[in-house]
Amino acid sequence: MSVLRVRVERWDRPTAGRAMLCAPVVGIVLGALAAAPGALVAWRAGGLLGAVTAIAALAALTRGLHLDGLADVADGLGSGKPAEDALRIMKQSDIGPFGVLTLLLTLLAQIAALAGQFEHSAWRGALSVLACAVAARCALAWGCLRSVPAARPGGLGAMVASTVAPAAALAVSAAAAVLLALAGLTDGWSALRLPLALVAGLLGARLLLRRCVRRFDGITGDVLGATAETAATCCLLMLALAS
Repeated sequence: MSVLRVRVERWDRPTAGRAMLCAPVVGIVLGALAAAPGALVAWRAGGLLGAVTAIAALAALTRGLHLDGLADVADGLGSGKPAEDALRIMKQSDIGPFGVLTLLLTLLAQIAALAGQFEHSAWRGALSVLACAVAARCALAWGCLRSVPAARPGGLGAMVASTVAPAAALAVSAAAAVLLALAGLTDGWSALRLPLALVAGLLGARLLLRRCVRRFDGITGDVLGATAETAATCCLLMLALAS
């Protein structure tokens, strides 16, 4: 889930399910690491550059993995081809026009929404970065519910698909909402806005997940990456609209 190295002593489906539930913890770490330089640049050079710095840091910390998934899913959905052919398109290493357009608009939306938060204050911008990173990782657990199958037999999607109980995903998301609310207390109104933004992010990711499952007959690693980016974007848009 990141470029940060960890020791892995066991990797099977039960472990994969627990990893998806622990993903928001990774979101907290990455969100904090991206928020710090973003807030510093915003303080010295303005909110727009601060937003670009934070979004670039998040991309670097994941080596663009989720953005790559978003582009692949856009190409697959945009192809209009049957599931098998769409999955083949998604697996190719190149990127098509649908992927380019989706990446461009998504990154512009994230930067524009986050810039407004940094313009208000460096601290509010930092909290927004944290919220979108956590929302993105909460979406991973919901994408791996037991009711969601894998689209193909191999790959990351097959390893993590159908490994998370709905109650566990709900509990993790609720805990994340509480933590964001507590963090938001340092900025007054953010105590309410951050949990609401998390919910908005998860709803946006759920809509994309539903579309992908219908279109591809299940999930892949690319689908999970796309839902993570969708959750982050919807979270930031909600924060911008609520400002």
